[in-house]
Amino acid sequence: MLEQSFPHPRLPPGVSLLLPGSAHAWGAPTILFHLKWGTRAGACLRAGPCCSLLPLSLLFPLSPPCCHPEQLNQGDPIPCPSQAIQGLGSAPSHPSPLCPESQPTTSDETVVTGGTVVLKCQVEDPDDSSLQWSNPAQQTLYFGEKRALRDNRIQLEKSTPNELTISISDVVLSDEGEYTCSLFTMPVRTAKALVTVLGVPQKPQIFGHEQPIDEEKLARLTCRSSGSKPAAQLRWRKGNKELKDEGTEVVEDPNGKTFTVSSRVEFRVTKEDNEAEVTCTVDHESLQNAERSTTQKLQVHYKPTAKIEPHPQYPREGEKLQLQCDGQGNPIPQEFLWEKEGSDAPLQLSSDSVLIFPFLNKSDSGTYVCTATSSMGSVVAKYNLDVSDASPVPSTSSTYHAVIGGVVAVIVFLLLSLLIVLGHYLIRHKGTYLTHEAKGSDDAPDADTAIINAEGGQAGGDDKKEYFI
Repeated sequence: MLEQSFPHPRLPPGVSLLLPGSAHAWGAPTILFHLKWGTRAGACLRAGPCCSLLPLSLLFPLSPPCCHPEQLNQGDPIPCPSQAIQGLGSAPSHPSPLCPESQPTTSDETVVTGGTVVLKCQVEDPDDSSLQWSNPAQQTLYFGEKRALRDNRIQLEKSTPNELTISISDVVLSDEGEYTCSLFTMPVRTAKALVTVLGVPQKPQIFGHEQPIDEEKLARLTCRSSGSKPAAQLRWRKGNKELKDEGTEVVEDPNGKTFTVSSRVEFRVTKEDNEAEVTCTVDHESLQNAERSTTQKLQVHYKPTAKIEPHPQYPREGEKLQLQCDGQGNPIPQEFLWEKEGSDAPLQLSSDSVLIFPFLNKSDSGTYVCTATSSMGSVVAKYNLDVSDASPVPSTSSTYHAVIGGVVAVIVFLLLSLLIVLGHYLIRHKGTYLTHEAKGSDDAPDADTAIINAEGGQAGGDDKKEYFI
């Protein structure tokens, strides 16, 4: 092979450019750079199927080597781009087939604002080249293990010839975009990693419940949540029942990245809806299946109801009686009008719901009417009073005394029965005594004669005898 040497301004001193005198066997000229310096002296770089050399970065910064010649078959096109040898000769402009083992690989990542994302770049055969991470603005973050951008959020996790892994903490929305991992071979080989930053929606707020809603009117409520990316979804629930919304509106926030979502719901309320809980829940992938919701209680105004309760339950002549007009509603009745049917003048009009009879008479019998009034209307309740005679009737107190008397009588009876039985028992078990009346004393003129004439006389004086005189 005939070689020709000539200087070139891009070659450092001691490096000669040799051009072969005949074409390469593959049909393209081969340019050889004989390196007369460095640790790789005598190595070469081909403009066609190139060698992978350390001095390459010194000759042509950021210009990676191509595949080795033995990796190509005869007749394959020359893979090196013309810009790699710009000004040094010509080279074919065929696209460069990448060596699969030298292609870096990455993966897309999704992260929530405030979280941490890990970017990993791996290559099977680094070909003595370094890996680099750069951000969407093409700012270098790390070149190998060397930090290039002063951002304390970005940290090196692992740096080896086959892997470069970094992490970004406290992620913000502006961190979103395509990050590039580069392997500085020739040509430069890159891999993209799309980082998607999710905007976390704020806790939803419910509007339209500030004022009470009248019974049978429409309740119109609005739920709103800001800061979501992508736009969140809202759903409604009243108690355990799902509510269908009337429409959803999505508006871009001033930062141009997140969204505010609004949802409206309408339904007709009844008095049973008073104090009912209405819940708005926001669903978003950034919440990781955790609910974020707001609950509000409804205030429903409805017409009052009333009933009259007497105290005591069975009023009698001469007793004290209170009639209680029990008014319920929202709002609670604040005005009570007492009247007696057949009477022209009202008995009482005040905020007091109790009508008092200090001493009942037969003339107080009749029908009494209570009208309870609130801001939602009035309601009427009636009570028919029938005053009974003052004759005593069993009361709770007299019944109690009767029970006590009966118990005492039973106890006395049992005690008497016990004494009788005990006396009878003692009599039956008393000692045996022999009683002998003097026989043949009926004709005796006096007691002494009767004793003398008594049968047996003094015989058997040892026997105990009793005599009744």
